[in-house]
Amino acid sequence: MSDREAFLAGDRPEDVFMYFADDAVSGIDALAGHGERVDDGVVLVVEGDSGRSAFQRATDMDPMAFAKQAMANDGTIDADATGGVCPDSDETDGPHEARFVFAFAEEQNEEVDGIYNEGDVIHAYVQCTCGTAYSEKWLAGEK
Repeated sequence: MSDREAFLAGDRPEDVFMYFADDAVSGIDALAGHGERVDDGVVLVVEGDSGRSAFQRATDMDPMAFAKQAMANDGTIDADATGGVCPDSDETDGPHEARFVFAFAEEQNEEVDGIYNEGDVIHAYVQCTCGTAYSEKWLAGEK
């Protein structure tokens, strides 16, 4: 099982997940040396604090501020967390692609209602090429 598969299954709740499109950040080849090369970018699964710092260095954005911004827009994120459907896309304005994705897992909490009571939850946040940030959350291993 790859690091990405383990993270999305909920097996690595202490880590963060990052996807960077080839043209989203400089030094993509260096990042590829630390992660998994995918068709159009690189996926990294890194210990939480180190991952948040790496995301900030790569994007010049605070990951928690980015997540807060993205939470304002519900979107659909692909099961492999390397893309999604931007809520601002339509048939006439061309492709909307993920520039980068930041995700973390929250362990099951039986003391609260809703999805958190059912199992570990993946929180994922996307920055689209159009500039829109959006998010989705789902039960780990259920997408």
